[in-house]
Parts: sequence; structure tokens; C-alpha cells
Amino acid sequence: MGLDMCAYARPPRKRNSDDDVGICDWRKHNRLQGWMENLWESKGRPNWKPSEDENDFSGDFNSVELQLTRADLYDLKDDILEMNLPESNGFFWGSDSYSWNDEDDKPYPDNEYYYKEQDLNFVAEAHKMLDKGYRVFYSCWY
Repeated sequence: MGLDMCAYARPPRKRNSDDDVGICDWRKHNRLQGWMENLWESKGRPNWKPSEDENDFSGDFNSVELQLTRADLYDLKDDILEMNLPESNGFFWGSDSYSWNDEDDKPYPDNEYYYKEQDLNFVAEAHKMLDKGYRVFYSCWY
């Protein structure tokens, strides 16, 4: 169990996921999750479906499809480069994405973190897909 995240592109004029093209996958990158959830909140929680359980007030971002615009990607790139992704916590989300390099068992140097190169590659690939007329989406499940 844990936070699994993905980004994908959907061809023009397609409504379902049958023809989606994967762009990037992450696991337990809690700061990116926090950034995306903040973006989703700022857009008015698009595609959110309230629970049928009247006692469920979570309103969470789990399994919600978030469409990303070119402006969103520019903002994300700036926040990646400035290490301005928000500290975020959740059940099974793992430890802070910025604080520790598990591969080397030591802290990351300033302005670096485990997912930085992958995050920047995602932004670049997402821009390429937008250039081709695809729509870009982010989703997560935990």
C-alpha cells in the first residue's frame, strides 16, 4: 500500500482512457502530491465525486483525474527548480520527498531531491504532448 501517482496524455477528441499514453509514474512523492492537490483545490476540485456515505466528509483527491494546462506545467517547473513543492503528509505517503536519499542513506544536498530529474523530465514530456494536441492528466491512488 502507499501513494502511487501517474501522469498521462489523452489524444485529442478521445473521452476515455483506452488510448492514454503514460508519461510518468511516481511512488510516495508526497511533495508533488501536495502540489497537485493544492492545484486541484485552486481549480475548484474538478472531477470530484462526493461519497454516497453521508458520514464520509473526506473530499479527498484520491483517484481524481486532474487535467494540467501549459500554465500549470510552467508553475510546476518553477516550483521544482526553486524546491518550493509543499511539505505534505498522508497515510502511507512515505517520508518527506526532500529530506533523505534512501539509495545513499544520506541527506540530499541543497537544491536536489530524489525525484527532481524525473519531475523535470515529466514537465518536458508533458509539454511535448500538449504540442501534439494531447491533453495531460495527473492522478493518484492511496
